[in-house]
Amino acid sequence: MDNTVTALAGQIAQLDSVDLAQLERMRHEALTVRAPWKAEYGAYQSGGWWTTSLMNASGDAADVTIGDCAAKPTGLLAQMPATSALLNELGLNYMWVRLARLEPNAFLWEHRDYDDLDEIERHRLHIPLHTNTSAFLVTGGTKVHMTGGRIWRLTPTYAHGVCNLLGPDRIHLIADVYADDTYRRLARHPSLHPDTAELLPSADHAVLAERLQAARNMAELGCTEAAERMLLRLFYTYALPEGAAYDLIAELHTSLGDMEAATRWTAAKQRLLALTA
Repeated sequence: MDNTVTALAGQIAQLDSVDLAQLERMRHEALTVRAPWKAEYGAYQSGGWWTTSLMNASGDAADVTIGDCAAKPTGLLAQMPATSALLNELGLNYMWVRLARLEPNAFLWEHRDYDDLDEIERHRLHIPLHTNTSAFLVTGGTKVHMTGGRIWRLTPTYAHGVCNLLGPDRIHLIADVYADDTYRRLARHPSLHPDTAELLPSADHAVLAERLQAARNMAELGCTEAAERMLLRLFYTYALPEGAAYDLIAELHTSLGDMEAATRWTAAKQRLLALTA
């Protein structure tokens, strides 16, 4: 496990700590502020994932489609003094800063980020504000619960997904930042505590064949969307080869004779994982 954690630190790592009293004030702000939560990137999620912007190009908190920019505070950030103070203290070169809320029984499907942005070095930071142990990220065949009290760095060019199985809502502050000397000082000692990471079990051919047959039975009863979601959720249960859940869904539709749906899911795999066709 130690070797796995060391290797995984390039994908996700803990950086500096956050003062717990300030973190509690930020948590209170995130839970009570009247935010214009938006559901964006629908193809990436099961539903139940919402964001609102604190810093962006337009200054409009409802503008949540990420892009390179010189970020400026939104009106929402002006209502969150503890959060604003922390962002100022960090002194980073912000590209975009958001609150992200993931409801119970909600999933962000396996995907990569940043593929549609210019080739400029940037990093994604997470500060968990409100979370629970059933909320975790999966990357590299490992599930990681991002605990509170720390700034986490995620490298989103690696395939990853997020879920919140039981709730309550998981709320993170997410800051996309450009690399500079201030960021490098913050990230000079990345670490990943073994207690936060858990290797997922491998799924052999027999297990996947059983799950595929169960999905086929569901689809034949008319529950096609539920069958697709069951296969998508395998990513959070087993250490699968990249894109394997999408391949299983394409195989499901092929077995049912629906080649249009099979082609659509193959294209979704290429799009979500930023693969070259």
